[in-house]
Amino acid sequence: QVQLVESGGGLVQPGGSLRLSCAASGFTLDDYVMGWFRQAPGKEREWVSCIRNTDGGTYYTDSVKGRFTISRDNAKKTVYMQMNSLKSEDTAVYSCALGAPTCDADSFAFWGQGAQVTVSS
Repeated sequence: QVQLVESGGGLVQPGGSLRLSCAASGFTLDDYVMGWFRQAPGKEREWVSCIRNTDGGTYYTDSVKGRFTISRDNAKKTVYMQMNSLKSEDTAVYSCALGAPTCDADSFAFWGQGAQVTVSS
């Protein structure tokens, strides 16, 4: 049974940092591209970042480039996203997802339940 469980969300002040983790089970992490999506209230789900399984290449949506870093530890079956210099507009539910074979948003087929990130003073 495929499972993705996110953790590490919370309330942080603008300019602060959080690290999200995504624990994967029920499949071989090495075989899949992994990504992070977010959904803010009243908005559609947005692709945020992706890391390839073949060469570890990473990709980001423009609004988070230079602030967010995605990484993966296949041995621990965990995907991470370090989020720095957080802004109020980053407030959303963040979900990790598995996909193949590319980092295109429509390559992803399964999402976790998500973790709430709230950026507010």
